[in-house]
This record gives sequence, C-alpha cells and structure tokens, in this order.
Amino acid sequence: MSVGDLAQRVRARWCRRRPTWPKRIALALVLVVLLPVTGAALALRLNCTGDVGDGTRTRHRDALWLGHAWLDGRRTDADLAALATRLRRTGIRDLYVHAGPLEHDGSLRSDRYRRARWFLDGTRRALPRVRVQAWLGDKLATEGPTGLRLTDARTRARIVASTRRILDAGFGGVHFDLEPLHSGDGDYLALLDRLRPLTRKRDVPLSVAAHQIDPLPGLHSAAGALAGHPKWWSQEFFGEVARRVDQIAVMSYDTSMPLESLYGGYVAQQTSLALEVTPRTTDLLMGLPFFHEDDIGHRENAETVGAAVRGIRLGLSRTDHERARFGVALYVDFAAEERDWSAYRKDWGA
Repeated sequence: MSVGDLAQRVRARWCRRRPTWPKRIALALVLVVLLPVTGAALALRLNCTGDVGDGTRTRHRDALWLGHAWLDGRRTDADLAALATRLRRTGIRDLYVHAGPLEHDGSLRSDRYRRARWFLDGTRRALPRVRVQAWLGDKLATEGPTGLRLTDARTRARIVASTRRILDAGFGGVHFDLEPLHSGDGDYLALLDRLRPLTRKRDVPLSVAAHQIDPLPGLHSAAGALAGHPKWWSQEFFGEVARRVDQIAVMSYDTSMPLESLYGGYVAQQTSLALEVTPRTTDLLMGLPFFHEDDIGHRENAETVGAAVRGIRLGLSRTDHERARFGVALYVDFAAEERDWSAYRKDWGA
C-alpha cells in the first residue's frame, strides 16, 4: 500500500467518526438543557435531606379548605357531625368554606351561600374554637378574554361591597383566591388596601391564597415571556401581599415534581422563601395536597402529604424555628383520603 493510499484511508475513517456540525449543535443543546435541570434536581434532592428540628409541629393555626357543598344544601347534619369528629384534637383553627364564586363584575349572589346560617350555627356548637371564613374567588382575565378584571375600579368596589355583605351573614373572616394572579399586580394590592380597613373594623382576618415564589430570581418573568403563564410570584411581591393581610396560605402543590424527594425539597425551599418576607404579625400557612390527580402539574405519588410536611418542617427548622404564627392549610376536604388525614396527624401532629 502506498503512502498516498494510507493517507486517504485515514482521512476517510476520520470523516466517518467525526460528528457533523448539526450533530454537534444538537449535542450542545441537549447539554444546555440537561445540565441545569440535573443540577436543579440535585439541589432539590439535597434540600430534602437532614434532620427536622424539635418543636416543628403544629402551632394549632392550621386551616382546611371546604367545598361549596357545605353551603348549597348537599351536606347534612350527619356530615357536619362527622366533620366535627374529624377535626377535634387537630391543629385546625380555620375553615375556608367556599361561598362564591364572585361574578365577573365583583358582585356576589346571595343564593351562593343560602345555607350559611345552618353551617355557621352548627360549627359554633360542635367546634367552638374553630373560625369559619368565607372563601371567595373567581377566574381573573389576566390570560384570556373573560374573567374578573381587577383593573376596573368599579369591580374592586363591588368586591369590597360583596365582602361587607358576606361578613354581615356572620362569617368570621374572608379568604380570597383569585387566579391566575400575576406577580407585581398593583390593582390586587389596591384591592387589599381597600379591604383591610373593613376587616379590621369587624375584627376578623383578611386572608388570601398565594402563588408559589420564584425558586430562581426572575423565573416568573421568564415563564411569562415563554409560556404566557407566569406561575410564580417574585419574593418581593409575596412580601408586599403578606404585609397587607392577616393570613397568607401558599398553594404549595401542583409543582410538576416527579419524585417525593424533589417535591419535599421544593416545599422546603418555598417555606424558607415565604418565611423570609412574611411579617411575624401575619399568619403564614403552607398548603398540603389533600387531593389525588395525575396530570402535567401534579403527580399524586410525588406530591404526598408526608413529603410536603417534611419539606415544611425542614424549611421551618432552617429559617425561623420559633415562628409562632405558622401552620399548614389542607386542600381540599372533598378529595381527601384517609391516608392524607393519617399523614397529617402523624407527621404534623395534633
């Protein structure tokens, strides 16, 4: 074989082995995507390790979201008695019973809560230490053409008037869940500023459900730009809301986490982020997933009550071990299974 033939064979073999530029670009893109994801997963997994601190259990400031069946006639005296039995010797102090939804103009139909007196009287007799708040909410027109528009001052005024009427009905507070609520919404802050004098005058709490906090700074902006749905709030905006209310409950579920360890680490981080900016005069509650679905946002085998409670206790241990105004919020009564209640009692304590 001549030297020229040998050189030609070497060049041919090298060309066969050498990646083409499209393959190189594809490999680079895969690494760009996978390396940050792998790093984030490892960080969350590590965040779920360690020992929880002694005393990081119920402060008897927990809450439970209740469905609309309690106010529209579907529940009976026997159901109420069973609920009272379930809640005795737990840390649950607040019930958020669904009394809405609000109309898109901010008004509230009185037939939405037509059995309020039955429920309020019954819970006062059976659970005298439990406070019943009216859970109000609606879909916001932030990501579509229809819904409630907080940009309209008249709508905000009607929400205040609806709150006044629901408190006149005898509820011991009002709990708002307006979604999807984007970070930095000044109209929402303006609404809270209008509601606070009313609830203070009645000596009842103003309570809100809150979105999760950016796990990375600015992530809400990136999600909004890429997907049109900024899932998270900035930590700064969360603090702005927390300073305007008496109670804030983080909806720390529907995280898309595939494993219990990752979900627990994520909740630990969310707990720490929320504790850092919530005033000690405001009740901070972290949500527990008392429901069972399998979709892109929620995996029931990953988002378990046990994993959530471990994450909450880790975050509390690391950030503000002695925080008194702290609890968990259970979502939701009609989807809960016995294993959820058992995990709540065992891991968080009565």
